[in-house]
Amino acid sequence: MPRRKTIVDDIFDILSRISIVYVIVLFFIWSSDKVLFLKLLLWGLVFLGALIIIALLIKKSKIHKQSQWRTDEELRRWLNGLQHWEFENYIGDLFTKLGYKTRVIGGSYDEGIDVIAEKNGIKHYIQCKHYNHPVGVKEVREFYGALSDKLSNDKAFFITTNFFTEEAERFAQDKPIELIDSSKLIKYIRLSEKSNQKVEKLTLRLRSGQVEK
Repeated sequence: MPRRKTIVDDIFDILSRISIVYVIVLFFIWSSDKVLFLKLLLWGLVFLGALIIIALLIKKSKIHKQSQWRTDEELRRWLNGLQHWEFENYIGDLFTKLGYKTRVIGGSYDEGIDVIAEKNGIKHYIQCKHYNHPVGVKEVREFYGALSDKLSNDKAFFITTNFFTEEAERFAQDKPIELIDSSKLIKYIRLSEKSNQKVEKLTLRLRSGQVEK
């Protein structure tokens, strides 16, 4: 099913149409009135910048506020509707709320690290997979292989909007990688909504298996 268009998509659609006409108009004005050309160019850039800022603010508001009132199933559907880069930013924001100092790296990083989250002197390297299919052992093995020299003192999270195969879970059992599927991710999101005083205790319970997966 195609992703439903949002107001941000509409803004960028309008921008793409206007920009074509705008460039053509500027081209003809340049040859006849350079002063007018510079004025139109300046105002056009201001208008473009304002629309981009509005669109980014809407995106940020969407990412930061959506989980507050949703049921788990609605939240899962919302997560599945995010773009990959939106999902990475959301995970960065989530770990910030959980008390980590985070930095979103993005997909261009050559070791598959999308987010780095640091807490209590320990770095956590996070890979985000916004998948509509299960994550297999191949992806987990590759992530571990790329990070093996970093994990002597640090840890890793592999987070997906889907779930992990049994083989992938067995591979990660004795390694410093925590696999977070969609169900466990929603539990972390709910933890982030609680008071700061309860986050540490509940996170420890979740990791130790005292909270049902």
